[in-house]
Amino acid sequence: MHNLKNIDVNIPKNKLTVITGISGSGKSSLAFDTIHAEGQRRYMESFSAYARQFIGNMERPDVDVVKGLSPVISIEQKTTSKNPRSTVGTITEIYDFFRLLYARTAVAYSYNTNKPMVQYSEEEIVATVKEKFANNKIGILAPIIAGRKGHYRELFDQLRKQGHVRVRVDGKLEELKANMQLDRYKVHDIEIVIDRLRVDDKNAIRLSQSIQTALQQGKGTIIVMNLEADPKITTANIDTLYSKNLVCADTGISYQEPSPNTFSYNSPYGYCPSCRGIGVQTKVDLDLVMPDKSISINDGGILPLGKKRDAHMFNQIKEVARENKIKLTTSIAQLTVQQLNIILYGSPEGENEIEYEGDFTRNFEGVVNMVKRWYHQSSSIAVKRWAEEYMQVMHCETCMGARLKHEALWFKIDEKNIAEISTWNLDKLATWTKNLPTVLSKRQATIAKEILKEINERIGFMLGVGLHYLSLDRPSGSLSGGESQRIRLATQIGSKLKGITYILDEPSIGLHQRDNQRLIRALKELRDVGNTVIVVEHDKDIMLEADYLIDIGPGAGTHGGEMVGFGDPKTFLKNKGITASFMLGSKSIQVPKKRRPGNKQQITLKGATGNNLKNINVSFPLGKFICVTGVSGSGKSTLINETLYPLLAKQVYNSKRPIMPYKSISGLKNIDKVVEIDQSPIGRTPRSNPATYCGFYTDIRALFAEIPESKIRGYKPGRFSFNVKTGRCEICEGAGVKTIEMNFLPDVHVHCEKCGGKRFNKETLEIKYKGKTIAEILEMTVDEAVDFFEPIHYIHRKIKTLQEVGLGYIALGQSSLTLSGGEAQRVKLSSELAKKATGQTIYILDEPTTGLHFQDIQMLLTVLNKLVDKGNTVLVIEHNMDVIKVADHIIDLGPEGGDGGGEIVAEGTPEQVARQKNSITGKFLLVELKQ
Repeated sequence: MHNLKNIDVNIPKNKLTVITGISGSGKSSLAFDTIHAEGQRRYMESFSAYARQFIGNMERPDVDVVKGLSPVISIEQKTTSKNPRSTVGTITEIYDFFRLLYARTAVAYSYNTNKPMVQYSEEEIVATVKEKFANNKIGILAPIIAGRKGHYRELFDQLRKQGHVRVRVDGKLEELKANMQLDRYKVHDIEIVIDRLRVDDKNAIRLSQSIQTALQQGKGTIIVMNLEADPKITTANIDTLYSKNLVCADTGISYQEPSPNTFSYNSPYGYCPSCRGIGVQTKVDLDLVMPDKSISINDGGILPLGKKRDAHMFNQIKEVARENKIKLTTSIAQLTVQQLNIILYGSPEGENEIEYEGDFTRNFEGVVNMVKRWYHQSSSIAVKRWAEEYMQVMHCETCMGARLKHEALWFKIDEKNIAEISTWNLDKLATWTKNLPTVLSKRQATIAKEILKEINERIGFMLGVGLHYLSLDRPSGSLSGGESQRIRLATQIGSKLKGITYILDEPSIGLHQRDNQRLIRALKELRDVGNTVIVVEHDKDIMLEADYLIDIGPGAGTHGGEMVGFGDPKTFLKNKGITASFMLGSKSIQVPKKRRPGNKQQITLKGATGNNLKNINVSFPLGKFICVTGVSGSGKSTLINETLYPLLAKQVYNSKRPIMPYKSISGLKNIDKVVEIDQSPIGRTPRSNPATYCGFYTDIRALFAEIPESKIRGYKPGRFSFNVKTGRCEICEGAGVKTIEMNFLPDVHVHCEKCGGKRFNKETLEIKYKGKTIAEILEMTVDEAVDFFEPIHYIHRKIKTLQEVGLGYIALGQSSLTLSGGEAQRVKLSSELAKKATGQTIYILDEPTTGLHFQDIQMLLTVLNKLVDKGNTVLVIEHNMDVIKVADHIIDLGPEGGDGGGEIVAEGTPEQVARQKNSITGKFLLVELKQ
């Protein structure tokens, strides 16, 4: 498969095997594209041909034979759900068990009085009425309408036909008459009078039957009216409400019997109606609509109106202003609240709810509602983006981010509702659930016993893989690749399957050295129950703890794909491969002899309080290689990705990205550019490639257009693009391959018979530069292209940077889909390196060592140091000690993850941090520096 060179591999069953090697050498091709693909294909083959045509077919991997393969489960980095409804609680199913726990054991409280709700059985209601109203004359009423408008003529007619004589309407007893009706525009309460009787032994059976009838008519709720009470006393004191449902004895409000769906933010029965269970809403931000209140509406004080004085909305505003005597020449700050509300919302009362369905609102809707309408109704992306400029994602004002209906939040266990416990870190939640049986009643504890057993077991697995700092409400889209892998790893351990082949892709991503042993324990646990565990990994600790090692190499791309070394760790270390050399220490990344002094300028961020950050002040010295470290969940991503980067992007590019809370920031004038480099793919289609991403393919096309033959034929640069009709092969539309649909078999990709996979038509391929066609240029490796384009400085410089980051083996036209995460990141780095450095740029990288071998890290550090040597600042979030030890400045967060983190534990050079006794990173760093 891909660049594997016809290799034979033996992998021991029921053992922990690590596949390692240089980035791009073929590790993933072996583990995922061969072993996992074959396992998946065999599973699909077990379906009937009829079923397979609906579910699709797996491509058969390019392998002669795979023997002894058990069912395969792959746990990759790329499968994190970005759905806002998906959370840690739903992925792990822990939240589902909590929903069941709350539905069966929670105590309901009234949201009016905060007192426990009451609930009676039919027998209890009869007994209570007999005791409370002994020898009193009472009326038994069945409530059927509560607080609703209408004339109810049909209802009264129906009640008369059923034999009912009296009703109580809005607290007043009335006899039912023909054609009786109410004021349809007023809100009414209607109760049927089922019976009037004295409570004594003679009427015992009649009382019981009347209560039974009233409960049927009132859908489980009745009102007992004391007919001997003083009529001057309020109805609330005359009436006593009883219900088989949950009811507030003081105010009469009732809740439906809870079910697990009551606590689900993915179900209409449970989610908040305003945000529909998302917890946030996109709302118009008045600070963005009116950033400067010192100017008038006429002078452009309300930005969405623009500067066109003849616009439809502006004409409406002039008319409304004239009617309401509002001066458009007065500064916005001088307008009254009512006047401003008329302009913004179309009403002096302020914000009003408007449904955005149907035609254009005829009445004046206000500027805010206009922006909302364009955002909700327009099908144009440009218009939606325009509206988004004046909007912010905010916590839902109804549920305040809890995602659930108001009633669901008043079901409590140990005085905690389900939304509250969902915000806790898992270690805090584990302590609470273990102590829960001591605070529950005997009945509750009996019901909860089995549910709590499942919850504690699942939380235990999560803690076992080092995820103690996560909370159940954490959106899955905010998880790193390593975190989502470890969640699924914990879920698989919990499933207790045996005889499975598990394949994991770098589960140590985002894991601090301290927590590595937890992960290794989890992998061994999976192995020990009778499974084969295959891990693609570069972490030294995991490699040394493995039962078997396989090293793919010796180089990357076409220089890789061979077996360099294999065996148990002791045997493996006797190999002469690069991996073994780094593990033994004969090769290593050197610590610099001295640290850079920087340029004495700095960016200072004060009062950062996002997520678990504890009001910290931090300075970032410019002109240095800065490393932000700390245990998993200590607040690194919150500080850098969610606070600092959005602030820098707002300063440099006027970005609208949300910013976590902070007090002040200074020193922004010292930078003029900020670049975030992650490991996301450089393109999501087969047409995307390094040449197009780095921009030099445009230069190459322009070069071909300058060839005399091209000028004679009138060819422009577009002729040499495989995305433009004139020059590409129209049979395969510039793809180079054709997809043949095979119905019951997997689709087959064959070279296009017209162009032979060249992508271009015959006329385009007749144009040659130095004997090479445009198709042959795209087939060149970066190393070949560097020599070929040496005379053309502006192209050579851009391609040379790809070579400098260690990507000399990839082809210029290689599909971006075949690049690994590490390769994609280095393509992005080379693209930035090729640009002329300003010397005032900040480069932000989040775990750039993901997917990188020791040698790749060495290349990466060479590139990053080049950027810093030009006067720029490189800021890296990292756990890898090889990167941390070469940094000029370290900011160590902690001391723990989650609630126990969010503080600055240590700052300074690696030597200074290593001496800090309270720094966990410092302890590992001290060992590394000594070595």
